[in-house]
Amino acid sequence: MKKKIWRIAASLVILSMLLVSCAKPAAPAAEGYDMVLLPKFMGNLVFDQTNQGAEEAKEELGNPGELEYVGPTAENSVAGQIEIVTSSTTKGVDAIMISNNAGDQIVPAVKAARDAGILVVTWDSPIPTAEGEQLFVAQVDFDETGEVMADMALSILGEDGGEFAVLSASPDASNQNAWIAALEEILKDAKYAKLDLVDIVYGNDISEDSYDQALALIAKYPDLGLIMAPTTIGITAASKAMQDEGLCDTVKVSGLGLPSEMVDYTLNGCAPEFALWSFVDLGYLTYYITYLILSGEIEGVEGETFEAGRMGTYTITKDPTRDAGLRVLMGPFSVYNKDNVEE
Repeated sequence: MKKKIWRIAASLVILSMLLVSCAKPAAPAAEGYDMVLLPKFMGNLVFDQTNQGAEEAKEELGNPGELEYVGPTAENSVAGQIEIVTSSTTKGVDAIMISNNAGDQIVPAVKAARDAGILVVTWDSPIPTAEGEQLFVAQVDFDETGEVMADMALSILGEDGGEFAVLSASPDASNQNAWIAALEEILKDAKYAKLDLVDIVYGNDISEDSYDQALALIAKYPDLGLIMAPTTIGITAASKAMQDEGLCDTVKVSGLGLPSEMVDYTLNGCAPEFALWSFVDLGYLTYYITYLILSGEIEGVEGETFEAGRMGTYTITKDPTRDAGLRVLMGPFSVYNKDNVEE
């Protein structure tokens, strides 16, 4: 009888241990999981902030593996990203987290990584076809980005509208292209009938090139009233160009920017309104979900709901902005102006 009671008690202990283990992410192997955080290129503050968030999640999850933050130069972004994915595959890392700047050119390298058993998660900018990608961690809904830009253009140009142009990053950046496509689509709404999108140009997320493109736009379009730059490098470069030329009263700048970099331009009227999200949170969420998949806590498939630490609950869904692929949507947008930019 005593032996039977002992067996029951032992079974209850084991059951309670299993329940506890299911309540939190599984502990990594002793050596941990080695992950690579690959931005579009190095030298951009928003990507450094993403790494900050990833480091925060790594510490919180207790992963003893390496987090390597590595990227190409802006001038060699496409080929550089492909080379880093290939070299990471050779090294045998456990996961590659990539903000894709190479369009579908990255697919062969990413598929080779997946064939080698490496988990690939994209963030900020996905693989257009989703080939080789487990899922995409989206900062905001891409269709919403187009609406936010259209609303800011309408707010700045007023009811009479006017001409504006888009200063984008790279022609290969899938997130930029999706945002611009969403903007063009929503401009068909009668609400925006007086907004005239006259041109789309690319500064390749290089400050000097973006600055020159902004000056070229005002030379080409004498009636231009606004430059919309959905890139943190482009918006600061365009704002500086308008300030240097003394044109802030006639040609405004808006788009997606970092408050710390845009505060002076917002307060002096060059860029009266812009928007963004938290890149720290984006890095945190990306690392967290990648870890959960590696540790077996979740499979990373459609319909799964999971807890991501301080960020709360998320669900993996089909990506409505692409023909294929899965998405985790972070959100939301924050819109900044002179009333809140200093905060």
